[in-house]
Amino acid sequence: MKLLLTSGGVTNPAIHAALVDLLGKPISECRALAIPTAQWGHPMCGPASVRDFVAATPRPGRKYMSGLDWASLGVLELTALPSIGAKRWIPWVREADVLLADGGDATYLCHWMRESGLAGLLPTLADKVWVGVSAGSMVMTPRIGDYFVEWPSAPDDRTLGVVDFAIFPHLNLFPTNTMADAERWAAGLGIPAYAIDEETAIRVAGDSVEVISEGEWRRFG
Repeated sequence: MKLLLTSGGVTNPAIHAALVDLLGKPISECRALAIPTAQWGHPMCGPASVRDFVAATPRPGRKYMSGLDWASLGVLELTALPSIGAKRWIPWVREADVLLADGGDATYLCHWMRESGLAGLLPTLADKVWVGVSAGSMVMTPRIGDYFVEWPSAPDDRTLGVVDFAIFPHLNLFPTNTMADAERWAAGLGIPAYAIDEETAIRVAGDSVEVISEGEWRRFG
């Protein structure tokens, strides 16, 4: 599976071009599924923010993800999948070109990717693109650090480990997301890591890992 791991979505022309390159065709010809699940695990998210994401509400931030000019946009709510059976939902995923994973809590998203069976399906989706925002990107890393765990039931900070590096999102967006905070966070991880701002993404295709940025970022380790 090809990955576009972002902090804030497709926020500038460079990230947009990287997305189109991964898709292999214009966004307007691609079918997307929006995954809001991570939001349920974060205390700052709720029904209104989930609705904004899946409805592609034209407000700051949403135009950078679900609000792009997709040929079609559907919703894949992972918490519902175990109760409807794989024979029903797997075809939806296979028919899509891209999965859009919103932010929230990465450990909660990881839990439901495993419980639903989506995590196990990922190795068979070589031609698909995963676009993550914040926790939707962090879930692909080996761990997120205790700093970012908001879900009370999380057993630890471990996530899927699809890539071999960690991500510190929203660099300099919040008072507690400074470069100094990122340095302290990275020091306790024991793996390579990137701090990225809202104008930065990490493009992963096969063994190729490339930082796409019109903003600020830093690699640790």
